[in-house]
Amino acid sequence: MRLLVGRIGRAHGILGEATIEVRSDDPDARFAVGSELGTQDHGTLTITSGRVHNGVLLLGIAGYHNRNQIEKLRDTLLYAEVDIEEVRANADDYHVLQLIGCTAFLESGELFGQVTDVINLPGQDLLAISTPTHESLIPFVHQLVPLVDIAAKRIVVIPPNMSEVIT
Repeated sequence: MRLLVGRIGRAHGILGEATIEVRSDDPDARFAVGSELGTQDHGTLTITSGRVHNGVLLLGIAGYHNRNQIEKLRDTLLYAEVDIEEVRANADDYHVLQLIGCTAFLESGELFGQVTDVINLPGQDLLAISTPTHESLIPFVHQLVPLVDIAAKRIVVIPPNMSEVIT
């Protein structure tokens, strides 16, 4: 499974380090020296150095040795190939990307829709659920998504605005 793990920010210093917006729960492993990360437009990038400066991750990248070269990578998304079995520690664990394609039901058992996306926001993730009449965004918190059954591709949701489910 290809996972988004970060985004390259602006260059730092003159020696070709890039600031990284981390989007991984395991940055030590994902951004270790020697790690290879995929990109959409720049092929595979190999990490040559890494350090934290004032709370910001700085990475050196093979073949990019100065500020101008690193600036060309600005806003590039970084992806890691991960075996989904590595992500799952036990049957109750899952990765948020496994939610895409799950069927959403209301607590009553009534079909609500299908999860089409998981939107990562700073405060919490949102589930984008396509219903027969519209798209609904539901915060991915236990109070509103009390049941997730990845094996059955089924979740139970409690939409915050129940009027949107009345047709």
